[in-house]
Amino acid sequence: MSDTTEETPIETAEGIGADGLSPAVLASVGSVALALYFYYVRGDQQRGQFVGFWPVTILSLASYFKLEEIKQMLAERDE
Repeated sequence: MSDTTEETPIETAEGIGADGLSPAVLASVGSVALALYFYYVRGDQQRGQFVGFWPVTILSLASYFKLEEIKQMLAERDE
């Protein structure tokens, strides 16, 4: 750990590639649009509310997998 080229956590996080439009974000935006369509256009309020819960689940799963990726990268770096 006395290596002088050690990266700070901020540099490590920046190197991961935080592009804002991942497939999970696009899927979440699409499901919000679909929920609004069902709720207001089709008048199926129950289905609109059900589909409206999808973005939270999609983004939660994406966050979990991204954290696991970061954890692996940090473990490999410390080896």
